Formats: sequence, structure tokens, C-alpha cells
Amino acid sequence: MTTRTTTTTRNTTPRAADGARRGVLAVDEGTTGTRAGVVLDSGAVDEVFYQPIRVSHPDPLSVEQDPMEIWTATLDVCRRALNHAREEGVEVTAVALTTQRATAILWDRVTGLPLLPAVVWQDRRYAREMLAYEAEWDQVLLARTGRPVGSRAPYLWAARQIERRPEVAAAHREGRLLFGTVDTWLIWQLTGGATHATTATNACSTGGYLLREHAWDLEWIGHQGFPTQLLPDLRADDADFGVTDADTLGVAVPLAASMGDQHAALLALGGLRAGDGMCVYGTGAFVDVTTGAEPALPRPDISGVLAQPGWRQGDTTRYSLEGYSPTIGSALRWLCDELGMFGSPREIGELAAQGRRGTRRNRPTFVPALAGIRVPLWRPEATGALTGLSLATTKADIARAVLEGIAHSVADLVDGVAATMGAPFRQLTVGGGVSGSDQLLRIQADLLGMPLERAADSATASLRGSAYLAGVSTGLWSSLEEVVHAQPAGQTYQPELDEDDRAEGRAAWHALFGDHLGEPLPRVDPPRADPAHDGPQTTAPPAAGTPHRDSRS
Repeated sequence: MTTRTTTTTRNTTPRAADGARRGVLAVDEGTTGTRAGVVLDSGAVDEVFYQPIRVSHPDPLSVEQDPMEIWTATLDVCRRALNHAREEGVEVTAVALTTQRATAILWDRVTGLPLLPAVVWQDRRYAREMLAYEAEWDQVLLARTGRPVGSRAPYLWAARQIERRPEVAAAHREGRLLFGTVDTWLIWQLTGGATHATTATNACSTGGYLLREHAWDLEWIGHQGFPTQLLPDLRADDADFGVTDADTLGVAVPLAASMGDQHAALLALGGLRAGDGMCVYGTGAFVDVTTGAEPALPRPDISGVLAQPGWRQGDTTRYSLEGYSPTIGSALRWLCDELGMFGSPREIGELAAQGRRGTRRNRPTFVPALAGIRVPLWRPEATGALTGLSLATTKADIARAVLEGIAHSVADLVDGVAATMGAPFRQLTVGGGVSGSDQLLRIQADLLGMPLERAADSATASLRGSAYLAGVSTGLWSSLEEVVHAQPAGQTYQPELDEDDRAEGRAAWHALFGDHLGEPLPRVDPPRADPAHDGPQTTAPPAAGTPHRDSRS
């Protein structure tokens, strides 16, 4: 069957009554580059400026960046965006930050210079040491921080530097040492050293954030040897972080919001109500869903789904769940660049439309587990596979198998997140570079049995999310709903596969893994329309099975 697609539009926010154009300077500091652009009062981004950032790998386990390069790249793109705004007659009324999460930095408050390279969120140098904490701490942390011990170790890393490096120890002894994640570093720089703070959506990814209390988990952080007096001030995502330093940035305006990247994207892509979710298809795939005013805690029988604040606005937190698959876009690049099987990811999508459907007995299957499986169980030893080949197999058949494998992997994420939430997704908005494939999204809608909307401007979602929060706090918009609902809708993909065929396809996929994944997760059916209800009907999750954990969170 052919999947129908539809495109709709929504009204846009009008200009201010005086006719002036206003906007928020938004920064998106990612792992490999920094972007900045002015988000206008319509909610759209004017023009985006980009500067790449180097990532170094001193050894197989270490991942580092230069904090000064992060800062100078951020300053460069901000100045270019501000110059463009002036040329276009746009008044910038606030600044908003979106940043990579859990990348840690130590610096000297007197000189303003970093003492060491930043340790990036992907770093695994202390993963083995963290294993020693699992038996005692995993269940404790799952209940109060929404994630297990994991392998990220920003606090253990900082404690080791204070212990072993004389220059760091001296700065600590003399009261000159500052610690923070990338958001803290940029807030401090942009305010001329006036504010040393972080936010809920950044703190949570370090593993030291108490979900319900909006506070540091001092017991766990201190247990790793970290001096807790070095922790930055913990604030809401839309807090008043002070005024930007005019001598540094060129303007003195409120720094009015700071968010982690996936949280900002969830907000911009419409995740305002419980059950509203998103999937960003990039190098990997992130599936996030808003769960409401109370956290939906991880289940011990579903690994890799983490609880976190979706965003904290004033004194109110809206919580979310997140699942992640590491090899989506990277699998496409591997097939194209390393194996040379296809000329480009676009070619895979075009050929996939010609590939055969039918039972798995007469066509190939691709499993994109090139870096293990994370959801619903963590299986780091799992490997990718291309099976079911015969002399009748065509290149188009393989292309279709690749997209189906990606779609099944994302369906596993959605099923894992929904089962953890104990309720279905209300809606799912998708974005990211790989979501540009119409054929992939047709397959995805069929395997999920629910419609998908590809966002009209998913590439700037993380920029826009923090800007929306800043704009509401400074009066540019009256509410998040006003600006989010004013954005144009994208293309919608309706499922066309009947339920029996969908169930058969999903069962065949899980059968590929034998007993490695245990029993498939129970199906959480899409919700029936209920306009009077502002969230999904929640049901109690099935009883927990044998505990499993995700050591890469």
C-alpha cells in the first residue's frame, strides 16, 4: 500500500503593535559546532551562522575539546548574528543558550582561562571505575535522579584532577577554581564572570540532579570525591542569568534562558502536553516524550530509557523520558563511505521505494546495531547484520532493508519509552537530517501504527526551543503555546499497513534477536481522540522483570 502524505499550515504570530521587529539571539552549542541566529517574534529563525569545533580523542576512551575554542566560536557566531540583525532592523531583546549536555570544564575565575581540556559527554575513561558503584547505587539513583550510575563521570573526573594535578589543586586551595558544564562556562563568559550557574535540563545529564526536588544530589556527588562547594548555582531553564557584557558581546540584554539540546528541541517541536513526543534522526536517534507534572521513572526491565526534566519554567517542571539509538545516520554513512554500497543516503531512500516487500523469507534484513543495542535491553556486544541474501536480491531490496532496519530500531525506542511512560504517545513529530527521506517516514509510520509529522523547520528546533522560553520570560510572547502553535506544520505521514501485517513485521524483527532481547514489550495502543483530556490515559506498567541497566547513560 502507499502511505498518504499531507501538508498543512498554521497562522504565524503577528508583529508587535508598534510594527518593530524584535527577536531573541539564540545560541546552539553542539559537540561538533556552534550556531547562532535571531529568532524573530514570528517564532522563525532569520539566518543561522555556524562555526565548527574540533573534537579530539587522545586515546580510545577519552574525548576532549578546547573550552576556549568553544567560547571563541560562540562569540564569533553571536557577533555575526547580531550584525545581521542590525542590518535587517531587528531589535534583539534577549539571549538564549542551548548546549551539549554533560561536557565538563574546570577553569580559573581570576584569569578566566580553562585549566584543562573539557571532558566531553562521550568520554569513557572512568567507565570501569563507575562500574564499582552500580550494585550499591543503581536502584537508588534510578528512583531519585531518573538514571543509573552510567559511565559519564564529570564529578569523578573533576575530583581526580584536583587530586592529581598541582595547578588544579592550587586553584581549588586558593578559591580560584570553577567547575561547570558547557552552559555554565558560556553563561559565565557572556555575563563577564558575573554568573556561575546551570539549569535543570543541563544538570540532569550529569547524573547528579534530584528530579522532584530540583536540587543537587549532594550525597552521590560527594561520594565520588567531588567538593560540592564547587557546584554551580542551580536554576530554572528560564531564570534571570543576568545581563550580557556589552564590552564582550556588543549588547547588554538579559540572558534569559539556557537549555540542554534535546530538551530545547522537544519544546520547539511541540512537546507541550503529556504524550507529545519527538524523534530526531541524526547520527543516532533520540526519542523524547513529555510526561507531565510528575516524573515517569525508568522501569528496571527496560534499559536505556531515562527520566529527566523536559524543561523547568519558573518553579514548575514538566518532565520527560528519553531513549537513544547510536547508529542511524552513522549507519547510512558507513554503508556509503566505508563500504561504497551506495553513492549517498539520498540514493538509499530513492532505491528503497523500488525494493520488494513481503515476508522475510524472500528478502533481506538489515540490523543497524553497529554500536550495540540500548533499548529495551543494553547489549553492547550486539553487532550489525545484513541477512536473507540470495541471487534474486537487488540493490533496491538492500536499500529498503536498510530503511526498514532503521525504522524498526526507532520503533523499539518508541515502544520502550511508551511502555516506561505506561501510556501511548499522543503525537510524534520528527526531524533531523535523516528524516528528509520520505520513504523512511512512510515505513516508520507503518511500523508504529500512528501518524508522524515531519517538522517544517526541524534543523533549527534546538535554537528555537530555548529562544521561545527566553521570549516568554521577557514578554515577547505571552506563553509557550502561543509561539509553538503559531509555527507552520510540516508534512504528515499516515500509516497504511493493517494491524496484522504490522504485528507480523514487528514479531519477525524481534525474532532476529532470539532470546537476547527477552519478551517483546507490550503494545501501548495509540490513544482514542478525547478532546476533554489534556494528557494520555495512563495505565500501570507491567510488573518489573529481572533488573537490567544502561551503563552508558
